[in-house]
Amino acid sequence: MRHAPSLRTSLALLVLVALAGCATRVERIDESQPADLSGAWNDTDSRLVSEQMIRDSLSQPWLQEFNGRPGGRRPVVVVGEVVNQSYDYINLRTFTLDVERALLNSGKVSLVARFERPQIRNERRDQDINVREDTRNAMGRELGADFILTGTINAIVDPSGRREVRFYQVNMALISLADNHKVWIGQKDIRKLVTRSWLHF
Repeated sequence: MRHAPSLRTSLALLVLVALAGCATRVERIDESQPADLSGAWNDTDSRLVSEQMIRDSLSQPWLQEFNGRPGGRRPVVVVGEVVNQSYDYINLRTFTLDVERALLNSGKVSLVARFERPQIRNERRDQDINVREDTRNAMGRELGADFILTGTINAIVDPSGRREVRFYQVNMALISLADNHKVWIGQKDIRKLVTRSWLHF
């Protein structure tokens, strides 16, 4: 005589089914394809903001004015500090690298290193001792920047029940190192409407 499954067995089967449904699934996606999971600042925001802001900055009169000076060289830019004033964790190094990439790929300015300077200068000091004279790169011959680019990232969250609006504002300024003159100020806003599922904890 066949017996019906016990309650304990039925519960065990339900747990196994639930665990199978919660198994980790990984899907590789194209890096250029936007992927918003939480609504927080992500790599797509970083890339799009940097590209749009640099495109705007290089379309303003300061660049034409600089190019009109005697000497006929491109302006030299260094990317300075970008401050995260939002509640989110934002990898600012990724954002500044995106900004540097957009500047360099424009072909309109020369870019000098900032974050890598200690490592580069240590290498030069090492060369002073250990490298042949005809291949040595001496100290004191760095290219000076004409402008420094600085910025801030701010955020506001407006929640209501399962929905919230996440607002990010990126402000950047390009400043002349010769006289502190701000030659460009840019602003980029990102607004996201996030709807949480009923199962969200």
